[in-house]
Order: sequence, then C-alpha cells, then structure tokens
Amino acid sequence: MKVNGQQVALKQGQTLLVFLTAAQYDCRTIAVERNGVIVPKAEYESICLEDQDTIEIVRFVGGG
Repeated sequence: MKVNGQQVALKQGQTLLVFLTAAQYDCRTIAVERNGVIVPKAEYESICLEDQDTIEIVRFVGGG
C-alpha cells in the first residue's frame, strides 16, 4: 500500500483505524483520503485496507 507516496507493508486484515493508531496518528487532527476519496472519521474502524490502496494523510495545522 502507498501512504503519502511511500510504499508501506500492510498487515493482513488491518482496518484504517488500527493502521493509523499503530502509526501514532492523532485521528482528531488528520484527514484521510483512500484511493482519491475522503474517508469520514466514522468509517475508520470499518474500512479494511488492501495492498493496492493509496492513502493520503493530511494533518491540520493552526496558524494565522
């Protein structure tokens, strides 16, 4: 699977939420796109990742 342009090994049967937690992402401060589609936070736990997925993770940054 590709995450932010980098090839990443994927554990079989892993959900998006498990992946994000293991990679130490704070789900409150990110947005996730899977294969070109924004994933609602409510679906993180139900989406099973696949080897051919392309994931983009964007962190929210405050400032002015």
